[in-house]
Formats: sequence, structure tokens, C-alpha cells
Amino acid sequence: MQQDMFTAEPEASLDDLIAVLEGAEQVYLKKLSLNDWQWSENPRAHQAGVYIPQQDRDGGFFPPLGLKDRQEGGALIREIWFELEWPQAARTKTARLVHYTSKGPETHLTNLVKEPFRGISPASLLVIARDRLREGSLRFRALIVDSNGAGVDYLRDLFGFDSAFISGCYVPETVARESEERVLDHVEQAVFAWRAGTLEAFAGAHAVIPGTSQMAAMAQAAYLEANGLSSLDPFAMKAPGDAVMQISRDIEYRLFRDFELKARSMELVRIVLGMEGASMSVERALRALITEFPRIDKLMLSAAQQRKSRAGKSFELHIERILKDGRVPYEAQVVIESKKRPDFVLPDFSLYSDTGRAREEALVLSAKTTLRERWKQVHGEIRDCDLYLATVDENVAASAISDMGEEGIILVVPELLKVSDAAVYRKQSNVISFGEFFGLHLRRNRYPLWRTRGLFP
Repeated sequence: MQQDMFTAEPEASLDDLIAVLEGAEQVYLKKLSLNDWQWSENPRAHQAGVYIPQQDRDGGFFPPLGLKDRQEGGALIREIWFELEWPQAARTKTARLVHYTSKGPETHLTNLVKEPFRGISPASLLVIARDRLREGSLRFRALIVDSNGAGVDYLRDLFGFDSAFISGCYVPETVARESEERVLDHVEQAVFAWRAGTLEAFAGAHAVIPGTSQMAAMAQAAYLEANGLSSLDPFAMKAPGDAVMQISRDIEYRLFRDFELKARSMELVRIVLGMEGASMSVERALRALITEFPRIDKLMLSAAQQRKSRAGKSFELHIERILKDGRVPYEAQVVIESKKRPDFVLPDFSLYSDTGRAREEALVLSAKTTLRERWKQVHGEIRDCDLYLATVDENVAASAISDMGEEGIILVVPELLKVSDAAVYRKQSNVISFGEFFGLHLRRNRYPLWRTRGLFP
């Protein structure tokens, strides 16, 4: 859709999101399918609103539905109209939650403000906050949080939903209490150490966050134990891509955040309170908060950067683990021309460099947790072979996927994302699942070629 170059669609900032969530007694989140938002740009779209699952409709967050008066007869229609504020558009509009009983449990939230939905990325989130006004009436406020912004990470950290999340309702007060309970033991130990004058030793015991390789191994072990597996053999798993996504985006992320909380909080204590124990006065602590703000800001920035760099490297390690467990021949991080260093060359660098080989005998597998424009970096890694780009990024636009296809790049995504209604992967010819990569593109198409060269048993 062409837009005026001077017209920008409203975009929710992190401050906007925090303002909407503040004071909310309940919060509803829904990962938007393509049908949930493309109606805002296409007036001929079949669906003109957001699909609301039956369990969400009847879960107590939305006002209860009533029967619509239909003098003409026909199947029953259940509906409720309620005021819905849209801070992004500075508008309030009466929304309609409607259930056409003739269509089974199908329910839609319609009569919505279009502007916040326009031009958003796949897998963006609808956020509706419900709070109670002084007179007892309910107020509903809604935002669209673009999946390419910081708001999604903020919501994930706040409410703890995982990579398979579709929708759900949360009570912030309960979430906060559960979060406090998870760290209560650490807090009590820190307070005890502070009063006893042993805070320095306590902080030192929690100062080190395990390295990326160690953290990745811990996450893999946790996944194997939880699923009763002995290896991450991709040929023995029904959905190897989903396993990689769960290990990297859920299990390892939770492990890392736990270690990070303990280490970074102690660094913050060191900056603000020092290690003097109970002798620190409130006045001195207040002065430190103000005068040491540059150090605090630097600490927070360092923490954010570490999260991003860790995620990319650990994703490579998880892919390398499934290559090893599947006995797939490969070489990692070999240097090719112009100092380019692809993540994985299959089956080995020698065959990759052989000018007499057939194109399909070798391939490059690159790994990036998120794509954006970074996919362009891997195009130079092709030398007369196919380039596969593995990712767990679900918010890639169809135009970007088409551009990758023109450059000969084949995307490899988890099985859940390949069929997801929120992503645009399902109908893209140059997008395959991890299972297809291992089962079809390797075992069926390339293993026979490698065997003839004696590279594979």
C-alpha cells in the first residue's frame, strides 16, 4: 500500500505501553494473525477484526455477551458493545465483540480503529488493558505493539510467555507477586549478607554469568531431561526446529535471566550502597543513586547488549549440537575468501572449495536469531552452492522473503513458525522447516552424493 511520504502511522513507544499497563487489573494479549490486521489495509479482506479464541472470550476479561434482538429470525448472534480507547490514535471507539453461533465458537472483536494496525510487522501483539475507574465502571485501553520494537521483549519479560504463545489474560498484581516469590530466596540471602557485613563475599559468589557455551549446554540438558531424550538427533525428532526454538528462546533465556538478575543486581548494589553493610545511610544511598547514574546507565546498557550478542551465538551452538547428534558432516566457522566466515559449510570445506564439484554437492548453512536487514550479510557466503539461512524470527515481511529468494537464499524455520497464522512463511516457496532441511534437502537429496565421494557412510 502506497502512503504519503510525510504521513507516519502511529507507533506505540515503550512509554506508551507502560502508561497503558499502569494500574491495569487485567491485561489481555493476542499475537495477531495476518487476518487479524491485514483488513486495515485491504477493504476486501474477508475478516474485519481480531479473532478471539473461545476460552479468551469466556474467560472473564471481556464484558459478557448478550443475545442480539433479531426480528427476522435466523441463527442466534451473541454480542457486546463497549468503549475501547486507542492511545496510539488518540481516539475512543465503541468496539463490538460478536459471536455468530452459526459459525461455531468463532468470535471476533470488530469496529476497531484502523490506524494502529496499518503497516505492522507479522506476529505483532494486541494489548488490551482493563482497569476499574473510581465509580466502579470498567475502562478498556488498547495498543498494537509491533514485533520489531522493544515492547514485545518488555511484555515477554513482564508476563513470561514462551515462543509458542498465541493469546492469554494476565493479572499484573499476581504476575508481580509470582515474580517476587521466584527471587525471594535470593533477596533474603542478600539482605542477611548486608546486615552481617558479608555482602562482598555474597556478591562475589553471584558475580559470574556462565559463558555462552556453558549456558547453551545447560539449556540443552534441561530440554533433553524434560522430554526424556538422550540426544538432539534431528532425524529422530518430529519437529527439530521447534526443539531448537524452545531451547534457545525459552529454556536458555530463562536460565540466563536468572543468572543475570543475581549478577547485575549485585553490581547495582555495589554502585549504590557499596559493600559497607548496614552502616549505609538512606541519605548516602540517595546521593549515590543520583551521582552514580552514569555508571548505572552504563551497567543497564551493557546488560542489554550482552543479551543480544549471547542470543546469536547460542543459536549457532544449538544448531551445531543437532548437526553433531544427527552425525551430519560439517565444518564450522571456516575462513573463505575476503575473510568471510560462514557458520557451517556442509559436508566440508574441501568439497566446498572444489571447482569441479556439482553445485548441489555442497551448501552453506548460516544462523541468525533475527533477520531484519542482516540477511544481506550472508549472501556473499555463496560459492556456486545453495545457501540456507536458519532463523527463529517470526516477524519477517513477505517482501524481505521474496528478496531473499531472488538472491538464492532458502530460509529454514521451526515447524511451528512454518505453519503459523501470524507469520508469512506458509506459502513462501523458499521457506522450509528444519525437518524438511534434514529429511529432504540433506538425507534424500545430498547424502547419496556424499556417499559416492566416500564422505558419508
